[in-house]
Amino acid sequence: MSSGVIFDVKRFAVHDGPGLRTTVFLKGCPLSCQGCHNPEGQRMGPELLFRPDRCTLCGDCVPACPHQAIVLSEDGLRVAWDLCKLEAACVEVCLPGALELVGEMKTVDEVVDLLEDDRIYFDESRGGVTFSGGEPFSQPDFLRELLHRCKHRELPVVLDTCGHVEPALFRELAPLAAHLLFDLKLMDEERHEAYTGIHNRWILENLRWASEEMGTGGNPGPKLTVRIPLIPGVNDDEENLEASARFLAGLKTLAPVDILPYHRLGVDKYDRMGREYGLGAVTPPSQDAVLLACRLLEDAGLRVSVRGEQHGDD
Repeated sequence: MSSGVIFDVKRFAVHDGPGLRTTVFLKGCPLSCQGCHNPEGQRMGPELLFRPDRCTLCGDCVPACPHQAIVLSEDGLRVAWDLCKLEAACVEVCLPGALELVGEMKTVDEVVDLLEDDRIYFDESRGGVTFSGGEPFSQPDFLRELLHRCKHRELPVVLDTCGHVEPALFRELAPLAAHLLFDLKLMDEERHEAYTGIHNRWILENLRWASEEMGTGGNPGPKLTVRIPLIPGVNDDEENLEASARFLAGLKTLAPVDILPYHRLGVDKYDRMGREYGLGAVTPPSQDAVLLACRLLEDAGLRVSVRGEQHGDD
């Protein structure tokens, strides 16, 4: 039986697919997006988080660390991140929970048993399970067994993916889901690599394939929703939006597009992990910027929503 590393489980989620959902966040992602709101999901292994607001300055963690990675001074407690070896002795003695190890190994049975507990909510709301991350495809053996087990248990699955997946693996596993939430950030390869750290060729190839496979061969295939995180100064310019619109309008199946305006809700996580936030003081897009994005996509014949709400609805 496969095991994998998850970093969160969110019950009663309403923005990760239809109905009420239980979202399981798998660790690891091939992208390093500068504005990632789940930075604790980027790296594969467990990571230490420090929450200063919970710290009572008791100092118990200082002698517990064998690598002198925790320092208590008049200025408060700080973690010397370059010295931390993730042995978690500090976490074990931190009663207030200011030090936390994010990332827990789970078996497929443990995850599926947890999901079964929420089946009544799935049935009543036409919801189900969402595997997110990080990038769920980053743990292929774990994801493969989870998908097969959920299919056997008739638990509807949504896959939330950045799309940067080896194409053969994507074509094997994507059809096991009922719905794909597929992110599209930037069309220009150089700009994509500058923002995410990696090319977008697999992303575009997999998105084309997903579109072509929908409704063919007597199997309706997974539903497909394209999600565009709208980030000021990164991908909200007309050149990128028009290129995105042309690409999406040229797909075999016109997938609905959901615009996700940038937010700053995950910024504090970077401080907790000793990392620098890549987007600095970037603020959420204005309403005019969101409306412009909607118009450019709709002018290409695409059906557009904003955070799941159909554009133009009252």
